Amino acid sequence: MTSTIRKVARAASVFACVIAPVASAHDHHNNGSDHGSNSKVGVELGPRPFHLVDRMKDGRLKRKLQSCQGPFRTSHFSIGHRGAGLQFPEHTKESYMAAARMGAGILECDVTFTRDAEFVCRHAQCDLHTTTNILATPLASKCKQGFKPAVFDPVTGEMISPASAKCCTSDLTLAEFKSLKGKMDASDPRATTVAQYMGGTPDFRTDLYATGATVMSHKESIALFNKLGVDMTPELKGVDGAIGFDGVALTQETYARKMLQEYIDAGISPKRVWAQSFDVNDIKQWIGEFPRFGRQAVYLVDADNDGVPSVPAQEFGNLRAAGVNIIAPPMPVLLTVNDKYEIVPSAYAKKARWAGLDIISWTSERSGRIVADVLGDDPTTATYYYSTTAPALKNDGDILTTIDVLAQKVGIIGLFSDWPATTTFYANCMGLK
Repeated sequence: MTSTIRKVARAASVFACVIAPVASAHDHHNNGSDHGSNSKVGVELGPRPFHLVDRMKDGRLKRKLQSCQGPFRTSHFSIGHRGAGLQFPEHTKESYMAAARMGAGILECDVTFTRDAEFVCRHAQCDLHTTTNILATPLASKCKQGFKPAVFDPVTGEMISPASAKCCTSDLTLAEFKSLKGKMDASDPRATTVAQYMGGTPDFRTDLYATGATVMSHKESIALFNKLGVDMTPELKGVDGAIGFDGVALTQETYARKMLQEYIDAGISPKRVWAQSFDVNDIKQWIGEFPRFGRQAVYLVDADNDGVPSVPAQEFGNLRAAGVNIIAPPMPVLLTVNDKYEIVPSAYAKKARWAGLDIISWTSERSGRIVADVLGDDPTTATYYYSTTAPALKNDGDILTTIDVLAQKVGIIGLFSDWPATTTFYANCMGLK
């Protein structure tokens, strides 16, 4: 699911005159001579951002974006969420390369581990059955739960139990993991065969580029991101069961320590690393043990389906006192709708800024098309990422409207996206670094 990534460039801020200056990573990030701000990949946005602009309602923002024709450059506002997962298998070399070509200035590796305690890029410890081809290989025998077909009532045809499987990175060695191929994260609950189960890709995504994508270790991601000249935002996952390495059990503490050590061993400047975790203890550990990395550590905030955050606003003062500089809540936590059916900052967003916290958000273009897939016939059933703004949404052009409110009114410093071309386009048009 990253201290400050960039200085938000905007003409006026409702917060600027009331928030006392905070020693944040904005200055650290922009002034670091060894900061990886110059991507070594040419930026190509393709037609999608312009397609979204065409669908916006007429107004100042649409005219501003229509006038933006490039050339375009990499932006640290644009964060590749697992790469470019809208169309490429997440956490694969191909997905990362696509995101970099779309101008993402920061790329994400969610960090989990193998049986021999080597770190790899996967969203979850146990998602190999939906994100790789493992079930179609001999390594399926090592899964915690092999494929079980869906069961249907022979009379009514109704499904009694869905198809299932459970395959974990910790079931495999690094070498075994590396033999797998990435696919789009999906499964078909009605499947009766492995081939059917490995399908199920949503119709707003595509299998066009899921042709044996290259899975990566954490170390390989560091080397690739460094070569591309982009920044890195690893997310530390939790430990589900003790795994041994060097004769010592892999605890959450040793896990957190080893993740940052891999950046140190690779000679990566802390200015280019935005370590993330949903566990505040990980953040505090990095602040204490790796203060240069800890300054830019990102405390991820989760939320339930009603947009209620896992970290209450009452905790902001304690977080700042502990040295936390950045929080990263999902979009519905930061946005709401006013009585004019306009998207506006939530009270939570305002309190975070008042507390002196920098904000990153997630995840743009993680859901399908706004009208067909997000709203449907009933705005009250909007999918997660638009659950608090549905009454203000009309069509896909409101993806850019949402980004604009997050950037200009909430004042976020970066936005994760499944299609970074859109966030790169917006950042370039608005002069965001």
